[in-house]
Amino acid sequence: MRRSTYAKKRLWRWRNNPLRRRGDILEAWIVLVMWTVVTVGGTVTGLVTAHSASDVFAQQRAERRSVRAVLLNDVPLGATAVGGTTDRRTASVRWTTPDGSTRTGRTLVETGRRAGSQVTVWQDGQGRLTPAPTGSTEASIESGFLGTGAAAALAGLVIGVGAIARWRLDQRRIEGWNREWDLVGPLWSHKTG
Repeated sequence: MRRSTYAKKRLWRWRNNPLRRRGDILEAWIVLVMWTVVTVGGTVTGLVTAHSASDVFAQQRAERRSVRAVLLNDVPLGATAVGGTTDRRTASVRWTTPDGSTRTGRTLVETGRRAGSQVTVWQDGQGRLTPAPTGSTEASIESGFLGTGAAAALAGLVIGVGAIARWRLDQRRIEGWNREWDLVGPLWSHKTG
């Protein structure tokens, strides 16, 4: 099929045509707006989400500090349901906060450690235990996934709303055809015989 013929077939709703209905023009505008919002809005939403997530991860890396803590109880190797061993278990530790006070709390530590051994834990600016911050490479990957997910969520929402609007237009067209058939149908139903 020649390119100009293909373009004419694809853009029939935009051409002046005696068979073109008001609903066809409205549907063309809905599709145009829908795809514009998906492409532009999805790109902007994805980039903003990825940038915000990257900022949060950078802030976590800047705020969290690793400190040495003392393990308060033994951490035996743990069996899993499949029969293997777990690498980490929750245990009590004691550490010193940035203001010099000593605190105790529970965190994940490697299994097989004895009470009194040194472990590395992470704390925030107030001295509370926190998980280790996400590394820069992992943060970039996770930010990309979050941005892609946000763009996909927006696209799904817009396409869903557009599909509902087009479905409603189709229902109105079918109702119009039914009304017209109620007028024309009896004229065609003459029985011969």
